[in-house]
Amino acid sequence: MSEIIKIGLSLIWISLLLFWILSGRNNKQSIHKESFFKRLLLYWLPILIAMLLLGPGEWFGHSLIRENFVEHTNLVGGIGLLISFMGLLIACWSRYLLGKNWSLSVQKKENHELIRSGPYSILRHPIYTGILLIFIGNTIIVGDYRGIIAVLIVFISFWFKLKKEEKWLIEIFGEDYHNYKKTTKAILPYLL
Repeated sequence: MSEIIKIGLSLIWISLLLFWILSGRNNKQSIHKESFFKRLLLYWLPILIAMLLLGPGEWFGHSLIRENFVEHTNLVGGIGLLISFMGLLIACWSRYLLGKNWSLSVQKKENHELIRSGPYSILRHPIYTGILLIFIGNTIIVGDYRGIIAVLIVFISFWFKLKKEEKWLIEIFGEDYHNYKKTTKAILPYLL
């Protein structure tokens, strides 16, 4: 697979990280948030494990999870890169729309606003969708079963996090959020 694809994937991850760092300043004050230990265990540890699973193949030797489920070709890598890039656009656009309402962990904010424009018009958690697409694209580029395990870990972590977020959003917005849930899906358009 071409080095350009690998460099492109690295740029996508770096762009996401830089955008998150720069856009995370000056957010609204938190009214309530989960404990550091809970955030570390439920959200950060799974992401770290998933990223390690997508690390250099040599780390995994000739194990079963290192077996290919797709060929390592430029076409396959290009498709993976395109999926990751689409994920980056969705995640960053969604993060931008949330503005000062965004938080890294599950939090209640002062003067919290319910955003329904852009990708939020069809998905309640498009940032998770975007990040999952980046992981899926990365998995296609890696081409090994370890990538599928990484995507499943991230999906499960996001699913638990969004369930907690939705519980709090119902407390904040009440019937308005219930009505919003009726017209949108959580993270997969038209499905889930």
